[in-house]
Amino acid sequence: MESSNIGCGALIYSKSTKRYLFLLRNQKRHAGSWGLVGGGVEINETPAEGLQREIAEEIGSIKFEKIIPLEKFTAENKNFEYHTYLITVDDEFVPKLNDEHRGYAWTSIDDHPKPLHPGVWRTFSFKSVIDKIKTVETVIYQLQEQTV
Repeated sequence: MESSNIGCGALIYSKSTKRYLFLLRNQKRHAGSWGLVGGGVEINETPAEGLQREIAEEIGSIKFEKIIPLEKFTAENKNFEYHTYLITVDDEFVPKLNDEHRGYAWTSIDDHPKPLHPGVWRTFSFKSVIDKIKTVETVIYQLQEQTV
């Protein structure tokens, strides 16, 4: 399939451990940096459809509950946009990594591995994005407490 000028990625959150999945890049640009599952959106795909395909390709099929939009980055020249999402899963899992990544880590958002991929670093530099992530954590915790 042909790629568009749109990318997508997801921060995957385990509700049971309150930790996030980071992937260690293996090849191409930014090898050795920690990033998120994701990649290019193909022609005739929505960003959410592209994300689901990228998840299956990079870490295997997973069962998730929600896809929550976190941020949409648009390049200054308007030739590229990147959609970042937060996905919730019940429990941590061992990802079935393809050749794009050589490792993974489940960590808290405040203790993420370094160095971060430059795009992830930029996203995390916005207080509004971190505040949104913390709000999602709080809401999930409150909902879990109500069901106990």
